[in-house]
Amino acid sequence: MRTAFNFAQEIDSIGGKQLKIGEVSKRSGIGIEALRFYEKSGLLDRPSRTYSGYRLYDESVLDRLAFVKKAQVLGFSLDEIRELINHKRKGESPCEEVREVVRLRLEELNERIAQMIQYRDELTAALADFDEQGQSDGHVCGLIEGSSIENGLNHKHLGRK
Repeated sequence: MRTAFNFAQEIDSIGGKQLKIGEVSKRSGIGIEALRFYEKSGLLDRPSRTYSGYRLYDESVLDRLAFVKKAQVLGFSLDEIRELINHKRKGESPCEEVREVVRLRLEELNERIAQMIQYRDELTAALADFDEQGQSDGHVCGLIEGSSIENGLNHKHLGRK
C-alpha cells in the first residue's frame, strides 16, 4: 500500500524542487483540468511522472503559466500562444509576431469601441423617442416595432448570447 511518506520519498528521489499538479494549480490559480488541457495542447512541456504516474512539474512551469495568462490578457488565443512557444522552442524570437498580433488586436478593439459608441448614441436617441411617445400599440410593443434603430451590436461584444 502506498502512503504519503512513500510518495514524498518518490518525489525526493527524483531530485530538485518538483511540484504536484495540485500545488501548481494552487500557486498559479489555474485549475487542474486546465493544466491537463494545456499539457495536451502543447502549451506546457510534458511533466515527469512518478513511478505511480503522478505528474511532477519543475517550478519553471509557473513562469510558463504566467506567460500564458499575460498573453491571454493581451488578446492572444491559446493557438497563437502555442505558436509563440513553438517559435521559442525552435530558438526563434517571436517578438515581431507578438507586436503584429497586438497591433491587430488594438485595431479590432478600436473598431469595437467605435461601434459601441454608435450603438450607445442610437440607444440614447431611441430612448428619448420612447419617452416622448409613452405607450404605443403594436403586435408586441409599438415602440420597438416603430423604432428606426439600424445598427445595434452583435451581442457577443456585450458579453451576451
